[in-house]
Amino acid sequence: MDKLRKHIEQVISLTDAEFDHVKSFFTLKKARKNQYLLNEGDEAKHEFLVLSGIYKVFYVDAQDREYIVQFARENWWMSDYEAFFRQKAAGMYIECILPGEVLYSTLETRERLSKELHKMEHFFRVKLTNGYVAQQQRIKLLLSSTPQQRYEEFSKLYPDLLQQVPKKLIAEYLGVSRETLSRLYAG
Repeated sequence: MDKLRKHIEQVISLTDAEFDHVKSFFTLKKARKNQYLLNEGDEAKHEFLVLSGIYKVFYVDAQDREYIVQFARENWWMSDYEAFFRQKAAGMYIECILPGEVLYSTLETRERLSKELHKMEHFFRVKLTNGYVAQQQRIKLLLSSTPQQRYEEFSKLYPDLLQQVPKKLIAEYLGVSRETLSRLYAG
């Protein structure tokens, strides 16, 4: 739970008593490689904070093509947020790529924690805002850049993922073929 406290205290400070209260709202889960934390059609009951490992959040279209929306690693939050906040069936999957651990909570516990400790409401707002900004930047990059520019931005932002995530998945995330990624990677 030390990682949780450090993560939260990047945004707000907590007393020991406050942190003891906060941590009671989270549950630890170990994840194995290729394990799904969420499947399309499941009730999206949980939001996850990554403590270790690497995960992908993705959806599959009607032609069975996979689209990776997010890679998540330590200190990143993940869920199918539309389904989580609207309390409906998931349209996405979350799969563990590299084994690790996550903490999870429900929307109900998140709301209750925010009500009981207003600092946490601020924390969640900051995290949600940062995630929204990152998603907009990703969409902008996908819509208005070349494969070369997308690859360069990805390698600048996430150099460690280039070494840890299979190239096939990076190609899917960047919206390019595996062959195109190989040319970009070699260049």
